[in-house]
Amino acid sequence: MAHIAKLRLLLFSAFGPAIALLLLLFFAGYVVLGSNGVLAWGDYSRQLQEAKADLKRTQAAQAELRNRVELLNPRRVDPDLSDELIRRQLGVIHHDEVIVPLN
Repeated sequence: MAHIAKLRLLLFSAFGPAIALLLLLFFAGYVVLGSNGVLAWGDYSRQLQEAKADLKRTQAAQAELRNRVELLNPRRVDPDLSDELIRRQLGVIHHDEVIVPLN
């Protein structure tokens, strides 16, 4: 009976450190395998590169629109652009007509 009591005392005294070790292993695993872990870092850097490329495309489109708005400024309208827009709106552009940009 004394051996069983010693064994029970040993198990109860090891219970706390065992739980702490399990928690430590759980958190260490989450650091490596979790959604924000070390293994997800490569995916985040790939997403960052895609976002940077998308930003460059968006900035190029924004610059093109800014230029077009500047050409349509009411104080100094570009005559070629206004002619092109008016003819397109009125439907007087022929199918064989070629518009050559001067830029």
